[in-house]
Amino acid sequence: MLKTHNPYNYEYINTYLEIHILGGIKFTNLERMRVTLSIQKPKSVNVLRHSIDLYNDNMIEKFVRKIAERIEIGTTVVRTTLQELTTALEHYRIEELDKENEANQASLHILSAKELRAAEAFLKRKDLLKNTNDLIGQSGVIGEETNRLLMYLIFTSRKTNNPLHCISLGSSGVGKTHLQSKVAELIPDEDKIEITVLSANAFYYFNRTELQHKLILIEDLDGAESVLYPLRELQSKKKITKTVVHKDKKGTTKTIHLTVEGPVSVSGCTTQESIYEDNSNRSFLLYIDESAEQDKKIMHYQRLLSAGKINNDDEFIAARFLRDVQRILKPIKVINPYAEYLSLPESVFKPRRTNSHYLQFIEAVTFYCQYQRERKYDEQTGEEYIETTTQDIQAANELIKETLLRKSDEITGACRNYLEELKKYLHQNTQTTFTALEIRRRLKVKKTTQWRYHQQLQDNYYIKKQRKKKGETSIKYEITNPNEYKELEQQITKALQECITNIDRSGVPECSTPKTEQPIKTKRAS
Repeated sequence: MLKTHNPYNYEYINTYLEIHILGGIKFTNLERMRVTLSIQKPKSVNVLRHSIDLYNDNMIEKFVRKIAERIEIGTTVVRTTLQELTTALEHYRIEELDKENEANQASLHILSAKELRAAEAFLKRKDLLKNTNDLIGQSGVIGEETNRLLMYLIFTSRKTNNPLHCISLGSSGVGKTHLQSKVAELIPDEDKIEITVLSANAFYYFNRTELQHKLILIEDLDGAESVLYPLRELQSKKKITKTVVHKDKKGTTKTIHLTVEGPVSVSGCTTQESIYEDNSNRSFLLYIDESAEQDKKIMHYQRLLSAGKINNDDEFIAARFLRDVQRILKPIKVINPYAEYLSLPESVFKPRRTNSHYLQFIEAVTFYCQYQRERKYDEQTGEEYIETTTQDIQAANELIKETLLRKSDEITGACRNYLEELKKYLHQNTQTTFTALEIRRRLKVKKTTQWRYHQQLQDNYYIKKQRKKKGETSIKYEITNPNEYKELEQQITKALQECITNIDRSGVPECSTPKTEQPIKTKRAS
């Protein structure tokens, strides 16, 4: 007798009464059944409208007498009808919630046996990181070869107990958000949460374990300033707690604690490096490639896309396959037996946190290569684990070199990009001096932006003013040491190579790599 075809006006009609549930019912707060009812005798114009909680017995008894008096009907009939209506609404709400749960479970992609074998075979192949990077390119990420693989591995670390975080930095319109969103497409939907705008307290109202091992994507850090503090706490402490006042069913005021547990992996984009220093200290800083070569790659891709010469199906297949690869990675402990032989270059700023990031990134590389590592067990606890190899360390060193180089730089990333473009221009034109106007026109930099860069470069003695000669009207500058960045890069490369040399000298045995398992042959059924 309950009709719910109109979600805003349910109908319940029997021989004695015609009842309309105005506005439907809520599917939250299952301990209540708050409804607005319109009650009348069939084909009657005498209507009673009233809001009531059908689970409140005292209110129901008063309501029964009111209905009986207003529309002139027996209380027994009214009471029985309301009980039947409550039962019908109860069953309907439970059925709808069950359907919703089934729909959510159906959205989780379960790999077929063929997909599972293909993903496992891929993870057991040689040159796994190179093959992965190639697939990322096939999925539609143009250029950014180092950044895209670095970001993919950082996103993969969400499944570990010590996830990594990253912030993409670059000028407006260079593709920070595009890179993040394209790499995020390679992560299963059930493992990520995308945020555009979020209120300050929203994080505290997730279920206790709802965020565990999730990837949190922030399109623009400028639009999420209110949640940066709880995010930093989730990154550092892997748990956030908020104390609020709450009234129980009896009306008693109590203090309760809202706790949301991590760990989580966080990724965001911004143009303002200095503003988010507290967040950047906890993250890998990925500077977007703003070179002319990268511009050419992207514009060539855009032309092919416009001409219909890009196969979108191939991109989709590559992305879907990498999502399948992510799904079969199992949480497992990683031990790095070579950790005590690893050290950072002395030039790196804030070495304590950077050293932690360096070791965690090596573990992330090992974690991704778990199908190529021998499973071992702790003799005391029986816990399963895998060990880092020197190949993992070498691969991590190659990928992290640029990040360590930026961490060792005294100037901001945007200022460094300006300085390197300036050096390139002077080298091409065999110049040693330059004027601000000349460079501003050549590199297309705003006057105020260039002024900030020059202030920073002069403060750190990267450039200096020349004394004016007679007849000169404009100030000339010169670079104090054109090779300083290459020297810093060589210093970092040397320090990382020394780590590998120290491991080789230590005599620590290399971890064995298991052979690729052969598929089990089964007899055909007769």
